[in-house]
Amino acid sequence: MMMHIPAVLSAEQVALCRDALEQADWIDGNATSGEQSARAKRNQQLAEDAPVARALGDAIQDALAVNPLFFSAALPLKVFPPLFNRYAGGDNFGAHIDNAIRQLKGTDFRVRTDLSATLFLADPASYDGGELVVDDTFGQQMVKLAAGDMILYPASSLHRVLPVTRGTRLAAFFWIQSMVRDESARRILFDLDRAIQALSADGATLAAPTVQLTGVYHNLLRRWSET
Repeated sequence: MMMHIPAVLSAEQVALCRDALEQADWIDGNATSGEQSARAKRNQQLAEDAPVARALGDAIQDALAVNPLFFSAALPLKVFPPLFNRYAGGDNFGAHIDNAIRQLKGTDFRVRTDLSATLFLADPASYDGGELVVDDTFGQQMVKLAAGDMILYPASSLHRVLPVTRGTRLAAFFWIQSMVRDESARRILFDLDRAIQALSADGATLAAPTVQLTGVYHNLLRRWSET
């Protein structure tokens, strides 16, 4: 399942992020690459332990914590602290699949990468190219979102970033370990949750069918979750 999550950050939050990133010290993006990715990757990145990366990453995780669409789609158990990258002057990232396990530098914190996320931080009109291209069972998708919007997709997908031929593409990227490992089970739970939310919005929160569907949702989550 691929999910567009709009307005994870407000316009004001995006502006603060961009201001901070413009003052940051960037390094070669291959600092966090695996062997396969290193051969395909040309971009810049903030160091994982850079104070500005930690501060902006904390702000993004705070925003995600109160985003109901993100929770419904991802059912997050662990979120790898967001990283930040910059593409300009032809920078690109060739086709690759993300590592199955990510470990936070200098710690024993590990995440099984069930889902990948890219949070766009630059106005799409300010740069050419830079589309995220994702290939999976849902076909090939080209993604270039408004600043503050995020795309969530299976980390097992083959994906790439097309060359940026004008301007600068800024983004945060990270991975999520879900409480529900199986993608098809997560999709069932997502569809069921959205149906319950729609019923509740129509004033049927305490109606017997809504209560029964809510019970089904939690019983399935109880069956499928790994916490």
